[in-house]
Amino acid sequence: MLMIRLQRFGRKNDPNFRVVLTDKRNAAKSGKFLEILGFKNPKTKQKKLDGERIKYWIQKGAKVSSTVHNLLVSEKIIEGKKINVVPLPKKEEIKIEEKPVGEPVVEEKKMEEAEPKPEEAKE
Repeated sequence: MLMIRLQRFGRKNDPNFRVVLTDKRNAAKSGKFLEILGFKNPKTKQKKLDGERIKYWIQKGAKVSSTVHNLLVSEKIIEGKKINVVPLPKKEEIKIEEKPVGEPVVEEKKMEEAEPKPEEAKE
């Protein structure tokens, strides 16, 4: 399946991203892609996207990654709502077994400790 996604290139600590058309099975850093569809530089906020080619490949059945989808929506190349890219982790509900804790139970323990049992007193 074909994917339109970002591919990082550039020097260390100087990120640049290409918007590329690639097979989904290819690793993001492999460098294998079919076509460069644009680029994005997050430091200088510079973007250039080939909207016609992106629409062409989407019509042919290429899927768009969620980050590229948000980029295309913000550039008004496609219409739709943005996708939450980094969802918050779901907190697992911890079920605590409730044990009945009441004052009578505590008083009984105190009473047992304070007063010796009749069996112990005889011995």
